[in-house]
Amino acid sequence: MTVSIFPIRHHGPGSARSLEHALSQLNPDVVLVEGPSDADSVLPFLAQADLTPPVALLGYVNDDPSRAAFWPFAVFSPEFVALRWAARAGAVARFVDLPAGVVLAGERDAPEDELRDDPLGVLAQAAGFADFERWWESLVEARGDEFDVFAAVNEAMRAVRADALGPVGWEAQREAFMRQGIRAALKEGFARVAVVCGAWHAPALDVTAFPVKGDVALLRGLPKAKVTLTWVPWTHGRLSVASGYGAGVRSPGYYEHLFTSRGAVAERWFARVARLLRAERLEASSASVIEATRLANALAALRGRALPGLEELNEAALSVFGWDGDLPLRLIEERLVVGEALGVVPDGVPTVPLARDVARQQKSLRLKVLPEELDLELDLRSDNDLARSVLFHRLNLLGVPWAKHRGSGGLGTFREGWQLRWRPEFSVRLVEASRLGQTVRDAATASALEAARGAGTLAELTGLLEVLRLADLPGALPVTLAALDERSALGADVPDVLRALPPLARLARYGDVRGRGAAGAGGGEVAPLETFRALLTRAAVGLPLAGVGLGDDAAAGVRDAVRGADAAVRLLDDPDVTGEWRAALRRAADREDAHPLLLGDALRRLRDAGVLDAGQIEARLGSALSDPSPLAVTAWLDGFLGDTGALLVHDAGLLALVDGWLSALDAEVFQSVLPLLRRVFARFEAPERRAIGEAVRGGTPASRLAPVAVDDARAARVVPVVLGLLGVSQE
Repeated sequence: MTVSIFPIRHHGPGSARSLEHALSQLNPDVVLVEGPSDADSVLPFLAQADLTPPVALLGYVNDDPSRAAFWPFAVFSPEFVALRWAARAGAVARFVDLPAGVVLAGERDAPEDELRDDPLGVLAQAAGFADFERWWESLVEARGDEFDVFAAVNEAMRAVRADALGPVGWEAQREAFMRQGIRAALKEGFARVAVVCGAWHAPALDVTAFPVKGDVALLRGLPKAKVTLTWVPWTHGRLSVASGYGAGVRSPGYYEHLFTSRGAVAERWFARVARLLRAERLEASSASVIEATRLANALAALRGRALPGLEELNEAALSVFGWDGDLPLRLIEERLVVGEALGVVPDGVPTVPLARDVARQQKSLRLKVLPEELDLELDLRSDNDLARSVLFHRLNLLGVPWAKHRGSGGLGTFREGWQLRWRPEFSVRLVEASRLGQTVRDAATASALEAARGAGTLAELTGLLEVLRLADLPGALPVTLAALDERSALGADVPDVLRALPPLARLARYGDVRGRGAAGAGGGEVAPLETFRALLTRAAVGLPLAGVGLGDDAAAGVRDAVRGADAAVRLLDDPDVTGEWRAALRRAADREDAHPLLLGDALRRLRDAGVLDAGQIEARLGSALSDPSPLAVTAWLDGFLGDTGALLVHDAGLLALVDGWLSALDAEVFQSVLPLLRRVFARFEAPERRAIGEAVRGGTPASRLAPVAVDDARAARVVPVVLGLLGVSQE
């Protein structure tokens, strides 16, 4: 019986290529791979043709899915290559590391010294390399299918471990468990045993050098949790060092290219570079590909390397393609060096019912699950796009933000814009959310009910109400509406109550802008219209006092809340509701001690509603403009004019009053008022500002008709100068 140990670098294409060659030469009966030993039940899925790496083995605690761990594999991962080789060769394949149940049952200790933490980095530094990646590429990744590389790495690790502290705690238990796994394989009678493990552990897996009793003692009493294991899609981005993954590599996309390109690595790489740049409308000719390849090969030869590494490829790309900017290099780094590939797992892989329901809907709605950002425009008049929008809102409610709302790409409430990007950690979040229900609809409804019962503020309930409308979750409406009514009755501020009115109005008016029908009549103890009326009554009673004693910022917040409530009332178009709201605005406009911004805003809304005639408006405007404080007048005008200059364009009387007040200000006061007025008028459209200016210049306001005294003698002295500038002869 023989035991062959193959020390590899996790996610190293050179290790994977050499390992594949070594296994073909050795032809072992059993292949033992570093990985959780309780995952053997899902190993057969790796042999299926429809499983496409990168993928990850996901383990989570049954009673607490948030306690989870991933074991990622790429096509160039030596462990994945070993397991696929065993499936093709008919050899037995097993994971041989500590079970996931043990891994997730307790805390793990961290390495205590640099050698154990990064032994290969120490070797790279000793060899004179500042960057471990460059050293490893030169030593292993750029070499051929060499069998003896494993013996060299094993010998180097023995030397490194001789100077390091002995293994303790978690690390010692892992190595003891792997040795026990090797002993078990030998005891079963396997003649040729191959062990694939991280380079650091290789010297410690010599079973003849460690007593069995010591290993048994180390493993006695290990805690263990009940876990579930499955395969989930992974991405190259999550394999990179930048993601924070401890065993990550700097260039997963390049490593995949290095592993899959058995020859002409540089030529194929720059062909891919050219295709990428051309797709982005950047210059990349065939001559440039040839020039870059020759330059990379020449750099490798000068540095004594068998093949160009990523450093040479990047330097050649910079010289040939990046001569006028760094955009080509940034594209190469993002799309090729890292390369955001997303793996695929077979349909039969065990998973929770909620995840299966998500996958089913993704497929039926023809949604692409991609690791890179994808912009999607939805037309909610289409049944398919409507169903997509509902799914996105429900997943966001479950804490799975696969799709992020980014506004509408056009006019109308029937358009929505979304940005999609799938992340591997969403698989864990779906497992966590599965406690709420087996389908997306049921889980989202349960999540909404939890949020409604636990909401601490009226704003939270208001936001939840809007989500329920967009996610089409009528089952959670009764509880949310009741909580909203109860919270507002407990003394909520008037602005908070006002902000709760718009989503209630949309719900009561037509339930959903998507055309599902009104939600005001059915399905709950408290209907949206009833809740709206109750909240409006509370807001109407408190509105006049809400504007008293406020600073400018607080007044602006109340004005925004009033604006939304006014739009909600107009949307409902209910006579009783409208009458109650206008009466509240009238009382608010009569409060002389309220903030001027709110007084002007209330008066404008009464004017727009036709409650006050032109004479009443001019009288109140004149009274406001006679205030001795110019800043108060400016705030009043800010509220009265709002965001449009239509009032001043079409009402000459109002324009004359405003112009007369402004013309009567002395110079010092005018200078202090001007910035505030500019802020008011800056919100007007350019044609409106132009029309106001032409009206004032044309003499329409009475203040512009007053005669102006001119000093004829002083004016005459200017005439010769002007004539000279114009080139007119004065003879």
